[in-house]
Amino acid sequence: MGQCYTTVDQSSTAIIEQFGKFNRIAAPGFNCVWCCIGESVAGKLSLRIQQLDVRCESKSKDNVFVDLVISVQYQVIKESVYDAFYKLTDSSSQIRSYVYDEIRAQVPKMNLDDVFTSKEEIAAAVKEELTKSMTGFGFQIVNTLITDIEPAAKVKAAMNDINAAQRLRLAAYEQSEADKIRIVKAAEADAEAKYLAGQGIARQRQAIISGLRESVQAFQTEVSDVNSRDVMELLLITQYFDTLKDIGASARGTTVFLPHGPGAINDATAAIRNGVLSGMAGAPGAEHMSR
Repeated sequence: MGQCYTTVDQSSTAIIEQFGKFNRIAAPGFNCVWCCIGESVAGKLSLRIQQLDVRCESKSKDNVFVDLVISVQYQVIKESVYDAFYKLTDSSSQIRSYVYDEIRAQVPKMNLDDVFTSKEEIAAAVKEELTKSMTGFGFQIVNTLITDIEPAAKVKAAMNDINAAQRLRLAAYEQSEADKIRIVKAAEADAEAKYLAGQGIARQRQAIISGLRESVQAFQTEVSDVNSRDVMELLLITQYFDTLKDIGASARGTTVFLPHGPGAINDATAAIRNGVLSGMAGAPGAEHMSR
């Protein structure tokens, strides 16, 4: 009696036919094939997870053509080896056809930007459709992944330009806001400085008035036959000459041309007296100084 044998790799199965008709499934390992009764090995199937990369072109809702690469991971169902071997001639071509059909049904419903953000939903729809279709042929769809979304080169460049323009506009807006804040803060600081300077000048003038009043009162106490106007004129002309002294001692070398002579001094005294007294007419304590 003649006989022969076959070996089947781990995670694989062999289909044994007898006179061209399915007879049995050979498990991994050493298997006898009874050639004398017409048995033969029709083929072998791997039970491992396999991956098929499918590149599909489709048009989005906003009329942009885009290429998608879908990786389909699938395997033969161990209990459905018969269906997987006999019902499909080319499982890869069948899977590609279903992927093409589902991708071209999903992508035209979306704009290009939505295709990028919704790739998980597209992959889930492809997996669901493949599972419904391929289970009857003895194949299990383990997972589907969209590994690449590639629009045309011109479209990609345009998208980058739009993104760059948006970022430049945002940068310009932020820069203008920063400039606005600096200008406002500088104006607030300037206003505060002027306010404080005004307070300082007011306090300085009040101190001058108080000092002049005390000087007049002290002078009148020591010299009884002199009135307050004469004392004021003496103090003002003294301050006038002190100012000229300070100007002359300045390191900047400022030159001031003034008329000099007894008549000029009287004119300067009158001008200073009239100007200062007119400015201090409404100041607190002015009535005391005029007494």
